[in-house]
Amino acid sequence: MENQQESEWVEAQNIVLSQDVVAAAKQQLLFLAEIDRNRCLYDGPVLSRAILRYKYCWLPLLAKHEDSDGPLVVPLDCEWIWHCHRLNPVRYKTDCMELYGKILDNSNVISSIQATSKVQTERIWKTVYPNEPYELDLNNDSLQECVESYLGNSESTTKYDLISAVKRQSSFFYQVSLPYWNDDAFLEGAVARYKGFLHLIRRNRERSIRRFCVPTYDIDLIWHSHQLHPASYCKDLEAIMSKVLEHDDTDSDRTKGQKLDVGFSETTKQWEDTFGSRYWRAGAMYRGNAPSPLTVNKNILGSMHNNSASSSENLSLIQLPKKMLMGVMLEIVDVRDLPSGHKSKLVVSFKKKEQDTFFNAQKLLRISSESEKKQVAVFQCEATGELVIELISCPRFNFPIARRGKVLGKTSVNLESLQNVASKLPIEKWFDLTPRNRVNHVKPISMRIGLSMTPPTPAPYELSMVCARPCLKCSFSYWLPEKFQKTKNWTTIVDEPGNVIISIQMR
Repeated sequence: MENQQESEWVEAQNIVLSQDVVAAAKQQLLFLAEIDRNRCLYDGPVLSRAILRYKYCWLPLLAKHEDSDGPLVVPLDCEWIWHCHRLNPVRYKTDCMELYGKILDNSNVISSIQATSKVQTERIWKTVYPNEPYELDLNNDSLQECVESYLGNSESTTKYDLISAVKRQSSFFYQVSLPYWNDDAFLEGAVARYKGFLHLIRRNRERSIRRFCVPTYDIDLIWHSHQLHPASYCKDLEAIMSKVLEHDDTDSDRTKGQKLDVGFSETTKQWEDTFGSRYWRAGAMYRGNAPSPLTVNKNILGSMHNNSASSSENLSLIQLPKKMLMGVMLEIVDVRDLPSGHKSKLVVSFKKKEQDTFFNAQKLLRISSESEKKQVAVFQCEATGELVIELISCPRFNFPIARRGKVLGKTSVNLESLQNVASKLPIEKWFDLTPRNRVNHVKPISMRIGLSMTPPTPAPYELSMVCARPCLKCSFSYWLPEKFQKTKNWTTIVDEPGNVIISIQMR
């Protein structure tokens, strides 16, 4: 079975992609971050204006000038709508062929966020659309919707619901916004898993199996990056599975039993049966809904920026210890070579061997092969030390009872030694357990452990304000010398002699 699974994985990795999708993924992350800083493009009149500009300005301009001598630079608002349109590759191809007789590609187009001269594109734009600015002032709160006739809607254009497409993509960046998403090894692992994902769909087509395959977010990022190069995507997918693969992002209901949940469960089972490895991956799973954005007064923010100066002279005043943090996913897949006659239930406990700022507890985990439902532990810890895992025989899955259970053996996983491997792809291997009481000539119990880690990133700091002088019942700023007094929105922190360490403005 394992040889067949290895053969399937090798065949998947032989899939050829004609684009450097790692570089494309990094470019996409930079672009999505810029869009997230301009959230007016998610909804409202700016979005409506952007869609009209995309349909009646950018697409016709691209169709006419895509073979120009120099590269075209797409305006930010148009690029965002173009991004969302291309993420429905079948519809985008159909629209392009019907409207322009060819697929409008990005091979001669540069993103608006790259430091490239826009002079040539702006000159073409002003010639064709003299009454429409090349770039929108996204900070202009008085920007209103423009009527379609203003942009000359005599041309036929796409009827695709671009507003809905934008709303579906607006939440994607939050899922892929943490620092490790830019790590080369993490993205290379994502490319390998994307090829595995395409291979599963190819196998389903060969066997006439109708299955809604659901990607993890690392696979989806690479899938998006591939689709954003429409000519290459269409060519590659035709070669891989004789059709352009649709990207169905219309389902967002994660309720148990719904299409997304059922599809993910079936994809997980097919992946593990086909390749013999875990489908989940640390850092690539659903993070939940994005938090509500902070309300920012642009006028105040602008005045603060104008009155501030960048300086590094005070960086050494506060020396904080640096720690590296990583996400971990852990599954106990199976157990073998148990003592003959063993009848009790098995649970696994795990903890860090060393003191850990972020993970300082002992946790229990079921064994997947002995449970009706797969159980995977997800946690964060420092990127150092060892994870100690014990196999316990006890009557029930209950922590107080498990603590009184019989420890059959334990093993440890050195996190640092596995970082380079487990941050690229989930690993899965048998670990021999060391018994509490060693018995000669007895084959050791083994546990099959699935493990995945994110690349380590600098851990965040949590700063707490405490009253340094308990005898004072007044506010913290009451006892400060007059020269340190600020407005009510400021707090000044001083050392014992009264020297200012840092001033903080709270908004």
